Amino acid sequence: MNKTLPKGLYYHFPFISRAERAEILNYLSTLHPLWEMRFSEHNPPPEGDQQRELLRPVYWLGNWQFACLDYFHPPQGIEWRCVRAETYPPVLQKVVDRIQTVTRSIYSASDVPKDWKLNTCLINFYGDKIIDGKKTDTARVGEHKDFEPGPVASLSLGDRAFFQFVSGNKKIGQEIFWQGWLEDSSLQIFGTKKWKEQCFHRVQRVDRKRKDDFKLNTQNFETRRINFTFRYVPDEYIRPYSEFPEHLKSDIRIYMETLAEHSEH
Repeated sequence: MNKTLPKGLYYHFPFISRAERAEILNYLSTLHPLWEMRFSEHNPPPEGDQQRELLRPVYWLGNWQFACLDYFHPPQGIEWRCVRAETYPPVLQKVVDRIQTVTRSIYSASDVPKDWKLNTCLINFYGDKIIDGKKTDTARVGEHKDFEPGPVASLSLGDRAFFQFVSGNKKIGQEIFWQGWLEDSSLQIFGTKKWKEQCFHRVQRVDRKRKDDFKLNTQNFETRRINFTFRYVPDEYIRPYSEFPEHLKSDIRIYMETLAEHSEH
């Protein structure tokens, strides 16, 4: 089912087969997602803010954009933001190839950068954080923008998520430009200046209706939704850890060491 949506938005449900879904989940069971801190020694909290853990465990493919490195944010935030990471497994690469074909068929050349390809992916694990045996629902993401150039593609697994595009001005009341549910095995693509640059997007909540038994290596966390957000980062800005400045290496060394325990890359 492909919904009729405003120009620049695309939704297809289901986009992947049951066999692909099962293979992707099997691959996910081999990963060891990280709990990251938002800030670091050389990127301390701004005045009025404080150090904090992210709401959910995450994993990146293609490149790691650690929270404490401030993510890839053109035009100023482009250097030393993206650490080269492991490539997609074959099942995901096949899905990405199909997504890229769909994307190029529905967007004009002016909305797709010349060398655009979905070469990086953030895997978010949504669910309940468990502290001292008590569950706290952290299955949400506040309004933000994905600054990587070109269209962004989102593949969802598990319970459906209520997704919104909104204006950024909370003081005068946010305008909702579009909202809807992202179902299990669905694909969402958003592009053009309106949805990428003028709007913020957020996940308001995630249902609890499915009974997926995800076999994941997420500690002190129960996952009920998994989301792959595929994006494009120009290759020249993706660097190996060995090339990073020493002060940035020290900020992310603990994450790199943890990843190295479970990843051949």
